[in-house]
Amino acid sequence: MSNQFLIKNLSVPIKYFIGAFLILLSIGYFTGLAFVAQTDSTTPQGIEENYNGNEDEDAPKVLKFKKSSREMLTIIHTHVLSISMIFFMTGILLWCTEQRVLIKKILSIEPFVSVLVTFGGIYLVWLGYSFFSILIVISGILMTLSYVLAILFIFNDLLKKPSP
Repeated sequence: MSNQFLIKNLSVPIKYFIGAFLILLSIGYFTGLAFVAQTDSTTPQGIEENYNGNEDEDAPKVLKFKKSSREMLTIIHTHVLSISMIFFMTGILLWCTEQRVLIKKILSIEPFVSVLVTFGGIYLVWLGYSFFSILIVISGILMTLSYVLAILFIFNDLLKKPSP
């Protein structure tokens, strides 16, 4: 990759622009994770309850009803599109860092696999295949780990001095 396309070689104002974007993007990303935690969707059982309801249980803490097909399509549609764009943008920025190619390949492609597994899994759980909820938790963890590492690598290069 040519040096002119490395983040470290960008002008300071452009680095500030990218840094501000990544900070706001991260606030949005982690706010979404906080919402997931509030809906108790961080465990396989919580995921199942969130999409299939818990009205059959004895005295649940919070009563939840099975999502309709329209709700499921809306959830999957909006999340797949928006999260894919998040990882597309961070992937482009990651490819402009000085990280090893293997790390860039993994951290730019893995999130797309995780998005597919997570939201495909959510749909399958909604259809009644509850064992997919474990895969959803694993893919969500991998997705977040990929996001955090990519952001750290990008910020690392934002703080580097340009090549002479």
